Amino acid sequence: MAKPILLAIDDDISVLEAVVQDLRQRYGQSYRILRAASGVAALDICQQLKDRGDVVALLLSDQRMPGMSGVELLQRTMELYPDAKRVLLTAYADTEAAIRAINSAKIHYYLNKPWDPPEEKLYPVLDDLLGDWHEGYKPPFDGVRVVGLRWSPSDFLVREFLSRNRIPFQWLTPEVTPGALDALKERKLDGSKLPVVLFSDGSSLVQPSITELASKVGLRTTAEQEFYDVVIVGAGPAGLAAGVYGASEGLKTLIIEADAPGGQAGSSSRIENYLGFPEGLSGEELGKRSYLQARRLGAEFLTQRVCELRSEGPYHLLKMGDGREVSCLVCLIATGVSYCKLDIEGADHLTGAGIYYGAAQTEALACKDEEVFIIGGANSAGQAAMYFSRYAARVTMLVRGDSLAKSMSRYLIDQIENNSKIEVMTRTEVVKACGSGHLERLILRTPEGEQVRDTNSLFIFIGAAPKTDWITPDIAKDAKGFIFSGPDLKLRFPQAWPLDRDPYLLETSVPGVFVAGDVRFNSVKRCASAVGEGSIAIQFVHQYLASLQP
Repeated sequence: MAKPILLAIDDDISVLEAVVQDLRQRYGQSYRILRAASGVAALDICQQLKDRGDVVALLLSDQRMPGMSGVELLQRTMELYPDAKRVLLTAYADTEAAIRAINSAKIHYYLNKPWDPPEEKLYPVLDDLLGDWHEGYKPPFDGVRVVGLRWSPSDFLVREFLSRNRIPFQWLTPEVTPGALDALKERKLDGSKLPVVLFSDGSSLVQPSITELASKVGLRTTAEQEFYDVVIVGAGPAGLAAGVYGASEGLKTLIIEADAPGGQAGSSSRIENYLGFPEGLSGEELGKRSYLQARRLGAEFLTQRVCELRSEGPYHLLKMGDGREVSCLVCLIATGVSYCKLDIEGADHLTGAGIYYGAAQTEALACKDEEVFIIGGANSAGQAAMYFSRYAARVTMLVRGDSLAKSMSRYLIDQIENNSKIEVMTRTEVVKACGSGHLERLILRTPEGEQVRDTNSLFIFIGAAPKTDWITPDIAKDAKGFIFSGPDLKLRFPQAWPLDRDPYLLETSVPGVFVAGDVRFNSVKRCASAVGEGSIAIQFVHQYLASLQP
């Protein structure tokens, strides 16, 4: 965004130059300093600035000018820049006129000539006025804008992707935002085909795929090379930790993530039991810091979805959603888990239209002053409830068990119990979701019988389904899809291991393919545990690579 403007006006050129010099000396780094030699010229400049969308923060005008006085000029500029600060520069004899102008023309201040020294007589006044201006000024948004419908699953996916990848955007929805469709008409776009993503360079994407959107906002969707020492699938805590250690230890490292760095933990509004952060931190912040650290150390990131993994001798090949392939000597699977689907009537067709899996930070503002329901009793559900309570009128947690104590940390239970906006309903289940076009009500089964509750928003934080449907059958998994490795593999599937040596601790049934984090069978479902596994996985990667040497 261009700097705000300070405009000086005086018909005496020597005085005007002195004013401009003093303004530049103090404010030149933060503001553009412009000048005009008459009131008419100043009005013309202001109109041109307005037409270009520039912002004027302050006008400093002399009073005695031929053709148009300073008071008249400042009055007329109010039509163009009503929020700009207006200062009159007067001779001592014009003091009474200046005082009257403060009352009649809404002039903010007047200064007497001469104003030397400016450090005493000019800057303190302008500092205060510009400070007030900044407090009330809301700069126009000059970034990505998403025009879409709140109850559209495709619109939700676009907003969630941008939010999770920390791409600032403005959401315009015709339901609540006046002029949302006008933004499309200005670019001759069809308002019936939503969502539309508008960019500041004048370009747009209509109903984009995630890959198209990722490429447009600057995320890499094509690998720089065809071969890597280690390819990590998944950029949750385990994958990011492995990326940090792999890259820092000289391995040519590629991290592939379909959604955003941080994984499921990245959607957590607050993690308060992570070592080293006594005040807690958001999952988004943890993901951002880890991503930047891995990048700084040399890891490459790729925004793609892996759809196939196969092995050819000592090499492992991964096929992307766009058909391209990369190969490596070692593959680490760190895809984590996703929330389990809600198996009730009405859930499928309302997903993304009032029913959401995770997504607390993406949807919180849209739920302002509404009643929100959350299914789940573990830490992720509790963190979401605390976050929603900042915006929603009421948050109701639906817990199948008889208390939160079985699955939630004590610190979080205490916070929920002390929050008057959160209600916890135990031994309660949702049996049906109802709505035409979007969620409108829930039917609950409670100890007292069925209840019907009106709501537009249900957020689900239950279970842990591993993201392993793309993985070859050669990699041994349990019935739920969690991947066996190391001692668990030897104990439960000894016939699946093809080599004379034992598998390394985190090695799967395919030599050279490792697993870390929540997707691993019998893992501890905690963020710190995933980070630990991702870190130590690189130790075994080195051992495996050494074993390939003749």
